[in-house]
Amino acid sequence: MANRPFIVGNWKMHGTRAMLSEARAIDRAAQRLMQVEIALAPPFTLIHPVRREAEQIGVGAQDCHPADGGAHTGDISAAMVADAGAGFVILGHSERRDGHGEKDKLVAEKAQAAFDAGLKVILCCGEPMAKREAGKAVEHVLRQIKASLPTEIEEPGERLTIAYEPIWAIGSGAAAGVEDISEMHSAIREYLVKTFGEEAGTAIRIIYGGSVNADNAAEIIAADEVDGALVGGASLSAESFMNIVLAAQEVIANRD
Repeated sequence: MANRPFIVGNWKMHGTRAMLSEARAIDRAAQRLMQVEIALAPPFTLIHPVRREAEQIGVGAQDCHPADGGAHTGDISAAMVADAGAGFVILGHSERRDGHGEKDKLVAEKAQAAFDAGLKVILCCGEPMAKREAGKAVEHVLRQIKASLPTEIEEPGERLTIAYEPIWAIGSGAAAGVEDISEMHSAIREYLVKTFGEEAGTAIRIIYGGSVNADNAAEIIAADEVDGALVGGASLSAESFMNIVLAAQEVIANRD
């Protein structure tokens, strides 16, 4: 792990103002754990309230629309996300791809809009079980990444994070094996270096998502080319989320 661990909580469609107490608790704990970068992606309705409460953690959004504005009822543009206080946006999550029919081309358009609005991007990628069983997981993920990114990105090492989330592991309680995670992250790293050059390709963080919890976090984060975690259900509680952060900090401490 060359990069500072990046632990991101994706609250998905959970959270009302009552959950601001969890965000406050996470932020307070983050001020004591400076070796790890911590962020939350609450629903749109909580971006601004969480941003006001948070002093240390990053705050982001879970999606954005590719257009700057217009007749898109119910959608939120990247500029609106930034205006609400978000510093990054999660794009291409399998729950968007599968549940909303989002294709790679649309994800790339959203990513371009996010970069244009000054946001950082966490790009999600991952294979279904059928691709893994057919031995085509790496091929599927690399093709997905290539098709889901704009052709040119300014300062990719600073502004882009890749989140590998095997679809079959998300919310299932079963994380991918460490060897499989390392193989995929190493393949992604090789692609990023080839695409963006050694310096930028090495600086781009590759984080893992898919049933990450306090019990498996240390083993996963210690794996080759794993720079952190994108956490779903376990991020809804400050206690469970910060146990994952503590695991990441212990991995760093053991390497020093």
